[in-house]
Amino acid sequence: MLRNGLEPWHLLVVLAVIILLFGSKKLPEMARGLGKSMRILKAETKALREDETTGDAAAQSTTTANSTANATADQRPAVSPVTVTKSDETPTKTPAA
Repeated sequence: MLRNGLEPWHLLVVLAVIILLFGSKKLPEMARGLGKSMRILKAETKALREDETTGDAAAQSTTTANSTANATADQRPAVSPVTVTKSDETPTKTPAA
């Protein structure tokens, strides 16, 4: 029964219904509006891609700066361990190694 779901006469019936609902004057206006919105969408996606590539370049420079900061952080002395206690325990000092 539904082997050929969309036959050419189905498309003609749908097209006739659309013309009857919207009229022949509205269809060109709708097509123009759709074209404008597609151009806007294309321009926005292009701008997003350009921002993304600019962001990637900025991220690479940030990564370079972070690696430089990590190199200087490796030269700092280690921090001595701190004893953590629960509130019901009394603090005890650990012997220094």
